[in-house]
Amino acid sequence: IAAFSSRGPSPIYPGVLKPDIAAPGVYILAAAAQSGAYKSLGVSYVFDSGTSMACPHISGIVALLKSVHPDWSPAALKSALMTTAHTMDRNGVPIEANGKRAKIADPFDYGAGSVNPTKAADPGLIYDISASDYLEFFNCPQGFGSNNNCTPPDLNLPSIAIPGLKTSVTVVRTVTNVGQPNAVYKAFMEPPPGVKMAVEPAVLVFSNARRVQSFKVTFRATRRIQGSYTFGSLAWHDGGAHLVRIPIAVRVVIEELYSDAS
Repeated sequence: IAAFSSRGPSPIYPGVLKPDIAAPGVYILAAAAQSGAYKSLGVSYVFDSGTSMACPHISGIVALLKSVHPDWSPAALKSALMTTAHTMDRNGVPIEANGKRAKIADPFDYGAGSVNPTKAADPGLIYDISASDYLEFFNCPQGFGSNNNCTPPDLNLPSIAIPGLKTSVTVVRTVTNVGQPNAVYKAFMEPPPGVKMAVEPAVLVFSNARRVQSFKVTFRATRRIQGSYTFGSLAWHDGGAHLVRIPIAVRVVIEELYSDAS
């Protein structure tokens, strides 16, 4: 991940994990506009870097996915991209994040990981969100709306961010089976350090009559130490080709800090 790439957490609402996903954006061969800064170069193609290079990759992949799944919502397309992203490079080594010091990348560097177009076409499960879900979320006290008489719902994102875990928090997510109608998925957890995770139910059984199922994820702080974010993941695996993984970011917060004056 390039040093100039934007990082999380979101300064506006850290309860939504950002960024979502990473795509190629460094030294990309692209067509040069015959106006503006490129006009004086007199060339048709240039190597360029930045979000302007990464965004077309994602846009093109989404266009291809939409042609394969024309009935999918924008949220479903986003879910397919995120839950099938990979966190290893082509050599099977964890993706690194460049900066003042290189380090192993985490969800605040690349979101769910690096996009994988082939797997995104067949994600197995999707985390879908309707327009009314978004309206309800933004109309609650997030700092975006004026209605302060409601509790912010769990927006069904393919990620989980908890910026203030004091004791325990339970998050609800809903998945839709878009693969084989009769499928069984088991939960596999990588809890963030200092946090205990529990998933209920830990097995999801789908059929023609039951394509949509919800589950709860409970997080409990195991260390009463206030610190920075730690990261983990939750994946649903059908024992075959489908591994549906979402990133998790948690920060433990202690309301009262005590000191010993003796």
